[in-house]
Parts: sequence; structure tokens; C-alpha cells
Amino acid sequence: VQLLEYGGRMVQPGGSLRLSCVVSGTDFSIAPMAWSRQAPGQERELIARISSDGMTMYHDSVKGRFTISRDNGKYTVYLEMKNLQPEDSAVYYCSLRRSDNSVLSWGRGTQVTVSS
Repeated sequence: VQLLEYGGRMVQPGGSLRLSCVVSGTDFSIAPMAWSRQAPGQERELIARISSDGMTMYHDSVKGRFTISRDNGKYTVYLEMKNLQPEDSAVYYCSLRRSDNSVLSWGRGTQVTVSS
């Protein structure tokens, strides 16, 4: 299984960004997917999850600003991020999950930096 994230870059506060994660080597359509992030000196935290049938959940810190979605035909999961703030700066990772939310596989991450 391989997960490849892309789309991370530097953006100004209040800006928007869309991250993508392309999955290969597994039946993507039946797998829950998630986005996590890790800032320097902090633990990796789960911020958004989407089930195989499209049900979503979000960490309180990103509710109303981030949207997770998936395109099963493209084997891709997305994270749309709006109103980005400096505290959103982190390496963002996508992960393939089991039904109990444990991680099957991680991507290598993509850096998001929010700074003026």
C-alpha cells in the first residue's frame, strides 16, 4: 500500500489550501481514510476522518474550516482547508484506516506553513 500526499505549501493567514492524497495498492473504496497533522514538538493528532460511505468526523480545532472528502474513482482523499491560521502550520499526513480506526498505513506527509 502506498499513500502520497501533495498540495502543501506556505500560505498567508486567512488563506485556503487543498491537500490531496492518492492511494495505491489496496481496495480504496472500502477503507476509512483520515488526515492527521503534527507540529514541531507536538504529538501527531487526528483532525478529520471519512468512512467508506462518506461519513465524516472532525477535531474541534478544525470544525467549520476544514472539509474531508473522497473520490473513490480516483483513489484520492482530499482535505479542503479554509481560514488557515499560524497554529495550523504542521506536517499533514493521510492514513488508511481499519474499521476500528487503527492505522493500516501512513503517507509521508506534506508541509503546510501559515505565515505572513
